[in-house]
Amino acid sequence: MQIVLNGDSIETVDGCTVELLLQQLGISRERVAVELNADIVPKAGYEKQLLSDGDKIEIVHFVGGG
Repeated sequence: MQIVLNGDSIETVDGCTVELLLQQLGISRERVAVELNADIVPKAGYEKQLLSDGDKIEIVHFVGGG
């Protein structure tokens, strides 16, 4: 299925969850926020939140510094 990730169209497997997408991208869930179709996905819901064809995902990385 096709989703839009941070503005780019990508292919992912049917039945993909937010958690699986992060794993496929090699992104640790601890320092990111995920938005699905303009709604924030709570970290507790990453494993259960299924993605659908055409979904728009934004992944934001937190960066520390001073």
